[in-house]
Amino acid sequence: IMGEIATRLADVVIVTDDNPRTEIPETIRAAILAAAPGAIEIGDRRKAIHEAVAMLHAGDTLIVAGKGHEEGQTIGTETFHFSDHEEVREALQERAA
Repeated sequence: IMGEIATRLADVVIVTDDNPRTEIPETIRAAILAAAPGAIEIGDRRKAIHEAVAMLHAGDTLIVAGKGHEEGQTIGTETFHFSDHEEVREALQERAA
């Protein structure tokens, strides 16, 4: 549902991984993409955030949804440090450099 709503209301939608845990990430993304025509698929969340920031134009708003306050990403049975906030900040700094 989230992918369908996003593609209806946003100019650009990027579908990426959140916490796939032991599920197959490609399968999760495929289910979202099936209801989200025109969405871009970038499995690596860091790359997805950096690409989204690179696409921004003056007056645009970027919404990074899914993780919110979480500071980790669970892939398989391991949780790795990952912060959407840190990645957005880094991508913005790289863009400004």
